[in-house]
Amino acid sequence: MDTKSAYNNWAATYDTVQNKTRDLELMAIKEVLTSSDFSKVLEIGCGTGKNTSWLQHRAGKLLALDFSEGMLTEARKKINATHVDFRQADLTQAWPSSTNTLIICSLVLEHIKELDFIFEQAAKSLETGGIFYICELHPYKQLEGSRAKFEQSGQLIELEYFIHHISDFMASAKNKFNCIELKEWFDDGNRNSTPRLISFLFQKIDRA
Repeated sequence: MDTKSAYNNWAATYDTVQNKTRDLELMAIKEVLTSSDFSKVLEIGCGTGKNTSWLQHRAGKLLALDFSEGMLTEARKKINATHVDFRQADLTQAWPSSTNTLIICSLVLEHIKELDFIFEQAAKSLETGGIFYICELHPYKQLEGSRAKFEQSGQLIELEYFIHHISDFMASAKNKFNCIELKEWFDDGNRNSTPRLISFLFQKIDRA
């Protein structure tokens, strides 16, 4: 099953099944972005609106993108605010937004092979000094076999994924962003275990 079809099928149960990765990422974004400028926010890969529900109370204007019609349907059920706009979009194509103060990217890039294009589009879509927040399943966790998956009619559906190492993120950000924060996130705060998530705060630099 291709990734888009899988997320369409997963949408109806995504919010209700146990998902440590989803829940820990919501904790991460709330902690990491406490002092960010939410004037104009672009959320790429908004899914069912897990983070959008939190962002809508902080953002002056919020554009939330996802390629899954099923996920967007669930998100629109939760959020009906005039300053929030949901649109279907393929993130591997040119993004329909520019001059944002903040870009949110949560649990998305494991499904995208080429990071360079994502960082190029983020640079075009941010004002100088703007922040690009990324939080992903940690590559160490992926190497242990963790990946996005769900059950449907008794069948385990495992989604296609790509492993991006920390050095890959840094290479794609080069000459476009400075990394101002990197943090690893552990289940129950247990730092003696493999970190589940990794988050980055990249700040767009002036290349003039």
